[in-house]
Amino acid sequence: MAATSTPVDITGPAGRIETAIDTPDGAARGVAVLCHPHPQHGGTMDNKVIQTLARAFVQLGYRAVRFNFRGVGESQGQWDHGVGEVDDALAVVAACRDAALPLALGGFSFGGYIAAQATARLAAADAPAQRVVLVGPATSTFAVPAVPADTLVIHGEADDVVPLSATLDWARPQGLPVVVLPGVGHYFHGQLTRLRDLVLRAWSH
Repeated sequence: MAATSTPVDITGPAGRIETAIDTPDGAARGVAVLCHPHPQHGGTMDNKVIQTLARAFVQLGYRAVRFNFRGVGESQGQWDHGVGEVDDALAVVAACRDAALPLALGGFSFGGYIAAQATARLAAADAPAQRVVLVGPATSTFAVPAVPADTLVIHGEADDVVPLSATLDWARPQGLPVVVLPGVGHYFHGQLTRLRDLVLRAWSH
């Protein structure tokens, strides 16, 4: 499916949130809100892993929503140590969610932590996401909450930013499967097609 990316400004708790919505051809089957990696380490909504997730969801027929956390790009506000950034994600969900369509949440690295926190908050508000995908979630530096049993977790064996062992230690008490890509590092260099295909395969079941 071809995608058309549309810039959108959403009003968040710290001001404007710069957003891009990638739209599939035809009627959307769902909405996917995707959270980018750490703002203080160069993370933006144009990160290649986030763009890969967006392409996968568009191929699945979802509207893929990418956005910049507060203080990144044209988004207003400043870094809030992962607290306000959860509020940013929830503001984007509130603005873009369609009650008639399934909601998916996704995130990479720090964005995986934010997506997991947003998932927990939505569930507590009795408005849960249908499905979640976390790629290299920042389990070694943030207290990532437990996630639903059908969450897709993908981690590189050779991740030198978030050790695989940290994600396995987080997943083990939940009995949560982790898809491990042998020899792959944190940024999935040269492996983005495999990453996309893993998402496509998981959502086809």
